[in-house]
Amino acid sequence: MTSLPASPRPGTIDCERALASPREFDAILDVRSPSEFADDHIPGALSAPVLSDAQRAEVGTLHQKVSSFAARKRGAALVARNIAQLLDDGLSDHGRQWRPLVYCWRGGSRSAALMHVLERIGWPARQLEGGYRAYRRHVLAALEELPARFCYQVICGTTGSGKSRLLQRLHEANAQVLDLERLAQHRGSVLGALPEQPQPSQKWFESQIWSALRAFDPQQPVYVESESSKVGNLRVPPHLLEAMRAAECRHLQLPVAARVRLLREEYLHFERDPDALCRQLACLIPQHGHACVSAWQLLARAARWDELVENLLVEHYDPAYRRSLARNFAARDAADVLQLAAGSDAEFIALAQSLTQSHADAKAPITSASQIAPAEPTRRIEA
Repeated sequence: MTSLPASPRPGTIDCERALASPREFDAILDVRSPSEFADDHIPGALSAPVLSDAQRAEVGTLHQKVSSFAARKRGAALVARNIAQLLDDGLSDHGRQWRPLVYCWRGGSRSAALMHVLERIGWPARQLEGGYRAYRRHVLAALEELPARFCYQVICGTTGSGKSRLLQRLHEANAQVLDLERLAQHRGSVLGALPEQPQPSQKWFESQIWSALRAFDPQQPVYVESESSKVGNLRVPPHLLEAMRAAECRHLQLPVAARVRLLREEYLHFERDPDALCRQLACLIPQHGHACVSAWQLLARAARWDELVENLLVEHYDPAYRRSLARNFAARDAADVLQLAAGSDAEFIALAQSLTQSHADAKAPITSASQIAPAEPTRRIEA
């Protein structure tokens, strides 16, 4: 006789249903330790740890070296104190109808402890069945399927052409934008690390991508930058990368002098710390040799910034980008050219508005034969 799947325990909710119906809850409480939360969590969740990292380690050591009974006694005392502190720190301010969703690592003791208190108070709380592990499995499965639902517009362009600035202006124009460099906290090159901003974990990077994709409308285009398979140390999910590389491209072009200016604005921290820049440039020795990199380092220490940036573009970044584009983006040769004169904010705003309007016009119903025109393989669009 075939057994039926187990029903969720009373007070719990299935992960699929919880993620599909976020408005059922007024808050999502992640009761795992702060380091677990920092590594990854459900987007929008609040950190409400019932054990600190040190306390979790202490209880784990008792379990291994003494007994599970000793660990449970010590854990119960710590959890009780921490839940009381959570209530004093603001949870008790909520009204009777407050509806929290609670989860821990696997829907076990930690979330059950907080659930018990919340329910006894009278709040209609729910515990996530399977906890974070169920959520993580959902994200991995979704990232295999979600990317194929969308039509991507890939913004190509050499380093310094303003691709990230255009994405920002498209976002401000209410276009759907997946800015992988912003999510990865990295500009995607050997010099792309942001000052005092470490990259997130791979798991949190993927959670943010999942959260963005699930909010998009498949009937509208999604604008992305022509990224490689990694942004800094983080890997772009393979099914997303595959969809991007098969998509329509738009080629952003800017004069070299304007690119130099934009790059100097974005990498001002290196002008303030030439030694840090020289250390990063040393990573290019295997590609360009000691003599070439030493010449770049001399320019940096002499504060000859325009000359250094132009040399890096011509000798390193532009050739590398052209090779990567030819290898990875099949539609590059049919790309519309988006030509800017100086890379001013006004130009990027106008270009973003032009792109969003052109899509709106393309979606408008055709009311006469005069609106139908043959497709052009390549167009030049100037802001």
